Amino acid sequence: MTILLTVAIYFIVLLILSRLTSRHSDNDTFFRGNHRSPWYMVAFGMIGASISGITFVSVPGMVLKTDMTYLQMCLGFIPGYFAVAFLLLPIYYKYNLTTIYTYLARRVGRRSYKTGASFFLLSKMTGAAVRFYVVCIILQQFVLDPLHIPFPVTVVTMVGLIWLYTRRGGIRTLVWTDTFQTTCMFAALVLIIIQVMAALHLSVPEAMSAIAHDSHSRVFVMNDWVSRQNFWKQFVSGIFVVIVMTGLDQDMMQKNLTCKSLRDAQKDVCSYGLAFVPANLLFLSLGTLLTMLAAREGIALPTKGDELLPMFAATGQLGNVVVVLFTLGIVAASFSSADSALAALTTSFCVDIMQRPDDERLRRHTHIGTAAVFVLFILAFRVLNSTSVIDAIYILCSYTYGPLLGLFAYSLFTRRPTDDRRVPYICLAAPIICLAIDLVTQTMTGYQFGYELLMLNGMLTFGGLWLAGQRVVKAS
Repeated sequence: MTILLTVAIYFIVLLILSRLTSRHSDNDTFFRGNHRSPWYMVAFGMIGASISGITFVSVPGMVLKTDMTYLQMCLGFIPGYFAVAFLLLPIYYKYNLTTIYTYLARRVGRRSYKTGASFFLLSKMTGAAVRFYVVCIILQQFVLDPLHIPFPVTVVTMVGLIWLYTRRGGIRTLVWTDTFQTTCMFAALVLIIIQVMAALHLSVPEAMSAIAHDSHSRVFVMNDWVSRQNFWKQFVSGIFVVIVMTGLDQDMMQKNLTCKSLRDAQKDVCSYGLAFVPANLLFLSLGTLLTMLAAREGIALPTKGDELLPMFAATGQLGNVVVVLFTLGIVAASFSSADSALAALTTSFCVDIMQRPDDERLRRHTHIGTAAVFVLFILAFRVLNSTSVIDAIYILCSYTYGPLLGLFAYSLFTRRPTDDRRVPYICLAAPIICLAIDLVTQTMTGYQFGYELLMLNGMLTFGGLWLAGQRVVKAS
């Protein structure tokens, strides 16, 4: 009952913020926030939106199998965010874009534009559903099952709540609600760490020393080139993951485009880009402390890393206060990513697919329809999920975001034309060829591609566009 009351109070605060920020709203408010967002508010809120509920659940458990090697990818995020700030943002602000895929129409052609937007819609709907699924299933298993609430009711209710507070103010509301939600998430994380330290009878300096000397504190893997945790694979992949999943993602860029100027937007992106290493270090440190607590208490560690934090935090082993904090943390993290995904999907469909950016009636109907499809994707993923969730998202996005990487790279770094009519087929063929290469490589050598699939997919798309451009060059 305490948990449900906490979530109810949390949601009431979101509704109040929504009402205060959605006055006199229109489509420009919903899509672009009237270009009035303070950059520091966007930056802080973007940390929570980028981290999401999946990080809150999955990253602490990553220490069980890969120690702290995830920080290698986080280090790659930093140059990735600087590339977004100084390479992509100037172009988006130069053309005053509502959606970033409009640039493809200017540079390549209408079919390329539609293809890029379609890949975003598929990628974002799938990725956001996976992330939100994690939160729903954890809450269901540890909180709502004892109350005999069916899983579909949980999903419909939570998505419905998100739709309710975003339906009017859109992106302008999200800038402020994300700030509140990021505050709640980090407050919950820090307080849970404090509770675990108390259970281990460790002071802050003692806890830091214990983590540093623990076997799970390994960060760098330099000597194993086959391993998916190899430093250069993780670091370079981190750069491209950020460029694609932030710089070429309407969801992540939409809030950055609400800043008052390009300079403000660049300060915003660089600021929250630098925050990811310390933020994820906190999550991984929590995971290491939990393994210490399990060893001390004689508790068997779970086979799935995603279950490590819930095993302690959601079952009452650390007290009811931690149960409440855990619930608040994952709800805050998941809402801050799911709400912006719904707004971005609505924006892209109205502007890119329907090309009716001023139709408020279409925007309202699209927002409702997007929420309904979101529910269906979440329910479908419950049947399909069988692997570590954070890995599943990155691998999945290697296939769906790869064509976007190739399209934008070709558009930005060449002045060569291409056959716009062939672009949809090239972008569909690249992931299929990429999958075939991965399967053949596994069969013949035993090597399995990891996050580098994203780069391979992008190169295949780039190569296809280049070859298609030969017809245009010869014909001209």
